[in-house]
Amino acid sequence: MSLKALRERLGSQKLHTVFGTITKISPTMIVAEGLHVSIGDTVMIVSDVDGAEAMGMVSEVERNRFFITPFRFVEGFRAGDRVFPNQTGMVIDVGEGLLGRVVDPFMKPIDGKGPIYGSHTEPIIKAPIAAMKRGMIDEVFSVGVKTIDGLLTCGKGQKLGIFAGSGVGKSTLMGMIVRGADAPIKVVALIGERGREVPEFIEKSLGGNLENTVVVVATSDDSPLMRKYGAFSAMSVAEYFKSQGHDVLFMMDSVTRFAMAQREIGLALGEPPTSKGYPPSSLTLLPQLMERAGKEEGHGSITAFFTVLVEGDDMSDPIADQSRSILDGHIVLSREMTDFGIYPPIHILNSASRVMNDIVTPEHLAAVRRFRRLYTLLKENEMLIRIGAYVRGSDKELDEAIAKKAQMEAFLSQEAMNVSGYEESVDVLIGMMG
Repeated sequence: MSLKALRERLGSQKLHTVFGTITKISPTMIVAEGLHVSIGDTVMIVSDVDGAEAMGMVSEVERNRFFITPFRFVEGFRAGDRVFPNQTGMVIDVGEGLLGRVVDPFMKPIDGKGPIYGSHTEPIIKAPIAAMKRGMIDEVFSVGVKTIDGLLTCGKGQKLGIFAGSGVGKSTLMGMIVRGADAPIKVVALIGERGREVPEFIEKSLGGNLENTVVVVATSDDSPLMRKYGAFSAMSVAEYFKSQGHDVLFMMDSVTRFAMAQREIGLALGEPPTSKGYPPSSLTLLPQLMERAGKEEGHGSITAFFTVLVEGDDMSDPIADQSRSILDGHIVLSREMTDFGIYPPIHILNSASRVMNDIVTPEHLAAVRRFRRLYTLLKENEMLIRIGAYVRGSDKELDEAIAKKAQMEAFLSQEAMNVSGYEESVDVLIGMMG
């Protein structure tokens, strides 16, 4: 090779390492200088003392310095440590090897079963499905829960929210849906929950069976950035399997913890707090995640269930209100029904499925409307019936509702480990109302 050709070849290569330097550290933010970066770039922070490494994301840029939100806690780092640009960006390794495993947001195994080798790489942040490329939701998606299959029927590619206060039973309902859902691939994202709940959910709610299931975990002790991108990472896993033509069940617990993580990040960056202290970015982030679920023409579908923790059972909570406006249906869990021993405690009068009318038979729809009408009559006249003030024969419909009260409550109840087939649930409902 000639000297000229060698010089040209070497001239196109970066033979030096570019790095920046940390100038200031706070518990939630690192300030550095010396690199030309943009918003959303990922960097690697390296300690000069012990070589410890931590990944971070550039969240704000000024003329001579930039601000990094770390993915882990910053103890051990100090001013003067180096910051290197991450050339690969926010990507994860995905593939069939993830099935049956419990991983962190970057697909690193946390179940002690050895390394995972992905066959593809997927970006964590992607654009939602284009509006005109979405397929029509015209097929029933069975979840194995009588109340949902019979009265709140959902379709393949639908997005639903499970709204509940603390301790009402949303994790138990999640487990019932994951076990009973008619889906070949299941992706479960546990975001911001207590570490104790992870093995409990796997062993108790799922019965220890992770076949065809991927569990992505970012617990409450992880950094806000890990909790935020844990949700996006889990959605990327679901999108990979959707691109292979599968109908994927995606479950996330919970949207509220995800929004709280963005609240911590936004407030640290100086965003103005709005309702309940949430900055504007917390609300704009929700559709960016939720709209990635759905049915895409030429591919499979992602049927998504997002749990929303309603603080103080207040359905006007800003995160609950925003989620309801984005999702295609909402399932509300009632603390009152748990007091009466009805599990899962789904309050059908406050719940709705926005695509149900398009995917069920006329006979099924008529039975649902009749059930809701009779159940409403019972609730409206419950006090009169209990004190004996109602006289039978005064209202034929109410008489029918009283006669069928035990049957209706039995239909709403289901043992946690039982799975009810869709056809069976619909036949029982039509028979009861017929």
